[in-house]
Amino acid sequence: MITAIVMIDAATDAIPEVAAAIADLEGVSEVYSTAGEVDLIAIVRVREFEHIAEVIAGRINKVPGVLETETHIAFRAYSRHDLDAAFSIGFDSAD
Repeated sequence: MITAIVMIDAATDAIPEVAAAIADLEGVSEVYSTAGEVDLIAIVRVREFEHIAEVIAGRINKVPGVLETETHIAFRAYSRHDLDAAFSIGFDSAD
């Protein structure tokens, strides 16, 4: 699975609507409204690299209210949840 993190600048008066429209797109797994330099962050997950362009350029960028996007491709995922699970293998949680 290929994961792309898409930073999205949206029209200020339409952020909730833009977020909902993006969340409904095939290939988008999550959308977060954020404080800071960007309005929204979308997580795109696809099986093939070629599909990233279809989702971002072909769908996200065409949502009314999307002003600009910046995309980052993830190499690996690190998660506290995954690390805790790996180190707790073989240990009873009652200990």
